[in-house]
Amino acid sequence: MADLKAAFEAAVANSRKLTERPDNATLLKLYALYKQASVGDNSEKKPGFGDMVGRAKWDAWNGLKGTAPNDAMQQYIDLIGSLS
Repeated sequence: MADLKAAFEAAVANSRKLTERPDNATLLKLYALYKQASVGDNSEKKPGFGDMVGRAKWDAWNGLKGTAPNDAMQQYIDLIGSLS
């Protein structure tokens, strides 16, 4: 568990050092995995239609509902690894 958390934190740090900016779909996936890993299931109120970015983020995170935080951490680590 401690190894996974350390690897996750290293992947978060590495995400800021990517040479190329990922496409929007990948950024949403990274956001959703990060939130699921660090917060758990989405319990926030869905943003209104005027907040398109907030709504997209909410939808991406909500799509991972039920995913275990450890699984989300591993998926995040794997995705950052594939982008590096």
